[in-house]
Parts: sequence; C-alpha cells; structure tokens
Amino acid sequence: KRQKLDIDFDALIESDSEVYRQLDSYVSEQLPSRKNEYTGLFKGKNLIFISAEAFSAEVIDKDRTPTLYRLANKGIQFTDYYQPASAGTTGGEYENVFGLLPTEGGSSFKITSKFKNEMIMGSQLNKRGYNGWAFHNNDYTFYDRNITHNNLGYSNGFMGFGNGMEAFVTEQFPESDLEMMEGTVDMYINKEPFNVYYMSVSGHSLYNLSNKMSAKHWEEYKDLEGYTDGVKCYLAANQELEDALAYLVDRLEQAGIADDTVIVIGADHFPYGLDYGEDIGSSDNLANLYGYPVTNYLERDHNRLIIWSGCLEKEAPITVSEPTSSLDILPTLLNLFGVDWDSRLLPGRDVFSNRSPLVFTLNYDWKTERGTFYAGSGTFVPKEGVTVSDAYVENMRKTVRNKINYCKGVLQVDYFDHVLSSLK
Repeated sequence: KRQKLDIDFDALIESDSEVYRQLDSYVSEQLPSRKNEYTGLFKGKNLIFISAEAFSAEVIDKDRTPTLYRLANKGIQFTDYYQPASAGTTGGEYENVFGLLPTEGGSSFKITSKFKNEMIMGSQLNKRGYNGWAFHNNDYTFYDRNITHNNLGYSNGFMGFGNGMEAFVTEQFPESDLEMMEGTVDMYINKEPFNVYYMSVSGHSLYNLSNKMSAKHWEEYKDLEGYTDGVKCYLAANQELEDALAYLVDRLEQAGIADDTVIVIGADHFPYGLDYGEDIGSSDNLANLYGYPVTNYLERDHNRLIIWSGCLEKEAPITVSEPTSSLDILPTLLNLFGVDWDSRLLPGRDVFSNRSPLVFTLNYDWKTERGTFYAGSGTFVPKEGVTVSDAYVENMRKTVRNKINYCKGVLQVDYFDHVLSSLK
C-alpha cells in the first residue's frame, strides 16, 4: 500500500487558480512511496524532538559524551546525513519541523505563523490526543518564536525565557540546556502520550571563555590534544547538551517509559561560529573539528541525525547508509508514528521507503547514492566504481530545481492547507 491520501488532483487542477495549478500538477505527477516494515514502529509512543544549536557529528564521543554516543549508536544510525545551512538557526528549525528548505531565508518560519500547519508532527500528534509542549531556553521573542512556535500544533503552546522558562534557567549566555531539562521534564513525564519540542541554545557561539557553557566545562576540555582553543570551547559548550540528555534519559528510565519514548536530535546548522564570516576553504577551526579541509557546502553541512527509543536497544541495529538530510526527518517520523499522510506532498523521503535517496541544498548542490553534483563548478563526481550518463545528471539537476521551486511555492501560498482542505 502506498503512502497517499485521497486527494482529487484532477478536480483541483480543473478548478484552481494558476498559482495552485502548477503545484497541483507537480504533486500529482509524483509517485507516492510505499508503506514498509518500519511503518508504525513508533505508533502511540511519546516523542521528544530536539533541534540542537550548532550541533555536529564530531561532538559525539564514546568517552566524553556517553549519552549522545549511546543514542546515536543504539538508535537508528544515519551514517551519511546532512543539515543544509542557508538561513541560520531559524532556517534549520524550519527544515527540521516542516521538511522544506527555507526559500524565503530567515523569514521562512515566520511566514508559517499565518498557516494551519497540519502536516507537521505537532499538529499530527495533537490530533491523536497527545499532550504537546514547545520549549526554548533563550529569549522567547527571538525570531518571533512567541508567534511561530505557538502555531506548531503543541496543545500547551510555547515557553521560552521571558514567558516562564526564567523560573528554571539562569540568565546568562548561552543558557543551560541542563537547567531547561531539569525545569521542564516534570511538566510532561506523567502526561502520556506526550509530544515535546526543544530548541536548545547551550552550543551557541561565540566559542571562547566569555561563553558561559564553554567556561563551565573548560576544565574537562582544556587539555584535549589536537584541537584549537576555539574548537575546545565549542566542544565544552556542547557538554551541556550531553548533561541535559543524560538527565532526560535517566528520568525516562526511572519512570519506566524509555521504551515508549522516542528522542530525535537534529542540528539547526553546522557550527559556523567557529569561523564566523569566513568563506569555505578558510574555515580553519571547522577543518580542525572535522579533521579535513572543508572545500564545499556538502562537506561543511555533514552532520548526524539521532532517532532513538529504548525499545530499539534490544533489537539488531538499524542503519541508514544512503544520503539523507533534514528534509527527510518529517516524512520518516510520519511513517514511523503510523500517521496517515501523503508522501507526494513532501520533497524529502521516508528513509525506509522505496523512494531513491536525494540530498539537495539551496545552492543547487546535490547528492544521491550514485555521486555528488557541485553546482558552483557544474561538476558531477561519481561514487567510486559507479558510471552514470549525462542524461542521469541532467535529469537529477531538473529534479532538484523542481523540488526547490516546490519548496518556494508551498511557502508562498500555504499549499498544504489548500490541498488538505480539499479532503474535508
């Protein structure tokens, strides 16, 4: 059975204005993906989604960050994951929550404050009787989150510093992710099923000892060999996220609900504060963190997605080795939570589906299982041992252009509401 809703695109195309008709035609031509062995794996479970400020795969370390290491290696393992960076933190949040690229830059998330936002996890699980909360440990009005994050379908709304979080979190910069967890877990842990969204801040730049989280953990990191002081401060700041997760997992296990809870962690963007304002190729601290010179956007934006539940630790590892990105998070979660949805409406894919993997960015770079295309030079570099035709490359370039134009159209006309309203 395919992942699709009973949308009459022929009727929509016949009756819609031109601005909708182009999108109708595009979506109607997409082949919906199939349900699969992982469909509904997490149905009825709690969800805690963390957009982690400036997180990177290199933060994860068996000895220094054992909880992050556990969640990354005993959950679903994503070994070729990317977080396209194009609009700072709010752009990364937009990708994580909406499964779309922020084609209107930093304004993208704000535009959704006027939408119904029925496609996203907050709304979908709210319809299924979940208790929902959204949290942030910095200024609750920053990026207009007091407007946007109260419109994500979380039944109990959004709390940040200034409308409640200040009762739990010390005023400093950056604020503590651990203090946010300690203050908020009791609000939902006995109210299953729950659906919680966190935007963290402890990993925020600048990466020096004026950073309160870097200073807090400096003694743990100051003697690390092979790293610049900037990278040591970056890793030290992210220790606070590790401590927050250790607290969270411990509380879930104490309550006996770790097997019934899913934790998802995705970055908002690569740690650009390490070399603020520097061009690709001049990012010395980033190269120091990654262990290689950063020469293109995809190298820069490589990251790690974490999807973990206590129930997975008893099973054989699930590894996703194909290229994946933040646009794949929403469709994958909709599938795992057994939600009825239409896979034609999202430009990303359920990673367990039969749909071919594709990572793409607003720079028109892209990557598939066959190789990588760099738009700046117009060069396709095939994966070792793979041969592709010019027609394949041109077809993929067209596919990426269409997907970016689709992201743009969805945001400009609130297309999801338009289509889903036709079902009612």
